[in-house]
Amino acid sequence: MAEEIIIPETKNFIEAFVAEDIAQGGQFEGMQVHTRFPPEPNGYLHIGHCKALCIDFGTAEKFGGICNLRMDDTNPTKEDTEYVDAIKEDIHWLGFDWDDRFFYASQYFDKMYECAEELIKKGLAYVCELTPEQMREYRGDLTTPARSPYRDRPIEESLDLFRRMRAGEFPNGAMTLRAKIDLASGNFNMRDPAIYRINHMPHHATGDKWCIYPMYDFAHPIEDAMEHITHSLCSLEFEAHRPLYNWVVEHCDLPSKPRQIEFARLGINYTVMSKRKLRLLVEEGRVSGWDDPRMPTLCGLRRRGYTPKSVRSFCERIGVSKAASTVEFGFLEHCLREDLNDTAKRAMAVLRPLRLTITNYPADRQERFPVENHPDHPELGSREVTFSRSLWIEQDDFMEEKVGKFFRFFPGNEVRLKGAYVVKCTGCRKDENGQVVEVFCEYDPESRGGNPADGRKVKSTVHWVDATNALDAEVRLYSNLFTDPDPDAADKNFLDCLNPDSLEVLTGCKVEAALADAAAPESFQFMRLGYFCPDSRDSSPEHLVFNRSVSLKDSFKPGK
Repeated sequence: MAEEIIIPETKNFIEAFVAEDIAQGGQFEGMQVHTRFPPEPNGYLHIGHCKALCIDFGTAEKFGGICNLRMDDTNPTKEDTEYVDAIKEDIHWLGFDWDDRFFYASQYFDKMYECAEELIKKGLAYVCELTPEQMREYRGDLTTPARSPYRDRPIEESLDLFRRMRAGEFPNGAMTLRAKIDLASGNFNMRDPAIYRINHMPHHATGDKWCIYPMYDFAHPIEDAMEHITHSLCSLEFEAHRPLYNWVVEHCDLPSKPRQIEFARLGINYTVMSKRKLRLLVEEGRVSGWDDPRMPTLCGLRRRGYTPKSVRSFCERIGVSKAASTVEFGFLEHCLREDLNDTAKRAMAVLRPLRLTITNYPADRQERFPVENHPDHPELGSREVTFSRSLWIEQDDFMEEKVGKFFRFFPGNEVRLKGAYVVKCTGCRKDENGQVVEVFCEYDPESRGGNPADGRKVKSTVHWVDATNALDAEVRLYSNLFTDPDPDAADKNFLDCLNPDSLEVLTGCKVEAALADAAAPESFQFMRLGYFCPDSRDSSPEHLVFNRSVSLKDSFKPGK
C-alpha cells in the first residue's frame, strides 16, 4: 500500500494548486512534489531571485518534496564558475539544499534536438528562412495573421535543412526552426515561434559540438519533463508563454508532463533588479563588487549583516500573488531588525569619539563592571568592561548649552554611564579653533552600577568606552544606493539616481576590548547606535572594520 501523502495547510494560490494536484483525483495524485530552481549562471543572485528561490525550494519543503538546482546555460556564452559557486553558496546560506540533484540545461541538448526532429517529422515544425527583420514584419497584428512563405515546406526538405543547419552549412541568422502552431493566434507567442536558431559560438560545456541552440521556451519544458518536475514555478512574464510550454510537453515524447504556475516578481523601491544594470555598477566601479553591502545581491546583503532568517522571513511575509507590486526596502530592514534585536549580542562603541575625563576619579585606578550580553537573554551571560578616569563618549552626547529636551552631557547635568556610575558634567575644554575636545565631569562614588544611593532620578544613560584599552576601528555607514524610489523607471537613467552619500566611512572609532576577535558572520548591537557586523572581506584583529547592517530606529510601519 502506498504511503499516505499528508497535505499541509496552504497559505497562497501556488500551495493551493499543488495541494489540489497531489490530492485524490489530481493530476499528480500520490506523487512527490518536485520543483526546480533554474538560475542563469551569468551573475550573482539578488533579493528578487531570492523570492523565486524561496518559493521553489520552500514549496517543495512544505509538501515533503524535493527541488532541483539547474543552471540555465542554453545560451552559448562562456559560463563563469565564479557565478555557479556563488549561487550554490547563496542557496546553502539560506538553508536550502538540492542533495545530488544538480544539473545543467546543456545536459539535455541531445534530447532537445531529438524532439525537434520529431516535431518536423510530425509536420509540427519547419525550417524558415525569414530574417529576424522579416519575421517582425510578417508577424501581423491582432486582426492580421502572421505569415511565412516557408510554412508549407515539405517535411523531408525541412528535415534535410535542419540537419544541415546542425552540420554548420549556414551562417548565423540564415534560418530558424519554427514550431507550426497557429499564425492567427491572439497569443503572439503561439504564432509559429522559433524554437532553434543558428549560432556559431562554442559552448562552455559542449564545445563545438553544436552550432544550433534551442530557444528557452522550447528548452525549458523539456528540461522540466526530463527531470520529472511536477510543478514548474515561474515569474509572471512567463504566463503568456504557458500555452507554448504545454504545447511542447504535449507534442514531444517526454517522460513526464509538468505543470507551469506563475507568480508576480519581487519589486523593491530604491534599488534595481536588472542583472545587466547591477553588472554595469560593478564594471564601472560604482560599487566595490557584487558583494558590496549596498547591492541587493545575496552576497552583498550577507556581507552587510543580513541573516538567512531575516531574508526568508521577508520573502515569506511579502506573500505570493499574481499582482505586481513594489515592497518598501524598509520592510526588508524591519525583518532584519526583528531578528537581530533577538539574537545580536550587545556591545559598546563610540563612532565619533570625544574624550570624557572624570576629574575626581583616581588616575591610577581601574575597575571592572559586568555588562549583560543581551538584556532579554540572560543565558547569553555577561562580560566585564573596564572603567577608568579617561573614557570616550559620542560627540553628540555633549552640548555646551542645553537645547530642548536634551538630557545628556551639559554643564551641571547628571548622566548615568551605562553599568558604571552617575557623573555630573562640570565643563569642557576647546582647541584653538573653538572645537570641544574634552568634557569634564565628577563621579558619585555611591552610585556604583548606575544607581544613586539616595534614589534620585537620572534622566539619561549613555554608552562609553574605556580609553585605556579601547580598540580603534573603521566603521562603514551604508544608506540606500539610490536617491529615487524608482530608479528603474523607463523614463530614467538609473545611474543618474545614484546616491553620492550611500557610504560614509568613519575612522578612529573606538570599540570595547571584547570586540578584538569579532569576525563575520557575528552581529552586534552597538548600544544606541544600530546593528553592526565585522566586514567579512576587510576586517581583521589588526584592523577592525564594522558595517552598519541597519539602524536601531524602525521607520517601517507594518500594515501601511
